[in-house]
Amino acid sequence: MRVAKRRYVVVLASILCLLPLWAGAQNAASSSTPKTTSTTPKKKHHVHSHRTHAAARSSKVSQHHATLHRVHRHLGQRYTTPSFVTAEGIGDVTAGEDAKVRDAAIEALGNIHGTAVVIDASTGRILAMVNQKIALSPGAEPCSTIKLTVGMAALSEGLITRDTMVNLGGFRMNLTEALAHSNNLYFEEMGRELGFTRVHRYARMFGLGELAGYRIAGEQLGTYPDHEIPSAQGGVGRMCSFGQGVSLTPLQLGAYVAAIANDGTLYYLQHPTTSQEIAAFRPRVKRVLPIARFIPDMQDGMAGSVEYGTARSLRTSFHELPVFGKTGTCSDQGTRFGWFASYSDTPRGIMVTVFLLEGGRDLYGPLAAGLTGKFYRALWDSRYFDNSAPLEATNSTGAATHPGR
Repeated sequence: MRVAKRRYVVVLASILCLLPLWAGAQNAASSSTPKTTSTTPKKKHHVHSHRTHAAARSSKVSQHHATLHRVHRHLGQRYTTPSFVTAEGIGDVTAGEDAKVRDAAIEALGNIHGTAVVIDASTGRILAMVNQKIALSPGAEPCSTIKLTVGMAALSEGLITRDTMVNLGGFRMNLTEALAHSNNLYFEEMGRELGFTRVHRYARMFGLGELAGYRIAGEQLGTYPDHEIPSAQGGVGRMCSFGQGVSLTPLQLGAYVAAIANDGTLYYLQHPTTSQEIAAFRPRVKRVLPIARFIPDMQDGMAGSVEYGTARSLRTSFHELPVFGKTGTCSDQGTRFGWFASYSDTPRGIMVTVFLLEGGRDLYGPLAAGLTGKFYRALWDSRYFDNSAPLEATNSTGAATHPGR
């Protein structure tokens, strides 16, 4: 009788301990459906200004929602893709790459399974592409990097400005904070308001669903579906919050980020691999995107991501130059993906980087951001940016290859 009573007390205590967690989950669930979009405040928020107490509270709420989402999605997930390799860049074709940029990317990756692509935003030339088999593959779920296309679409359609506060069921948030903290609820709401037809049109305009490169041997196609995923899977909202149903390649993402960085020119990416291709290189414009006036609005959130948001791990290694970027973390069919796409206006020109990590639970977007910081640190320490000459590829001997202008 005494044993049974003791068991009853233990069970009751366990139930009491779990009640707060259950209540928190119920509250999160009840606020997961945004009510409406809303109003534009009079005062503008800038990246380097102090956030208000309300914004700070919103940030905490959004982080709570994001944590619940990740826990729900990855609970019981079994990862089958290895997170680490014994060597980086085996089998890559490097004749037309910048040797110093490539070395810095390899040093940053270390032994992590993934790829790093570095692009000259003013020409579309690939300066380095480490682990080309992954970089040229059909791609992966874009995770939260898809928010870069959705945010630009919402701005272009006049649904929001940078400062428009959106009601997310219990708290409000603007684009800058939503990008910086990668808030899923915000971009689900943007997706629903845009509707799939407009979301699809902008995604294709920005280069998703088509080859990013110009005659790059082995490049495969990342796809953007022609139909909205079923509502049971989250519909257009989930497609816009972390890219469910979408396959994005590092080259597609890199070309689009380069267009943001250079005021709207979407270049064909080129990766010359022979002496003839190197000598004949010239930039090739795919199309000019009508996004120039909205880029400052996107930059605030991308800067915030690095300064105080999901990509702040970059700053533990590098802080000499401003970097604008977006992280992404998600899982699909036994593989965890960690993305970070960014650009920086360096003394030698605008450099775009895309890090995509593939493996298990230990790989995620903030880690990819941290590796990007290590990449820039390696270039800085090697005095790469002391040379004021424009970005251009150098061969393995260090001699510059001068592209046609």
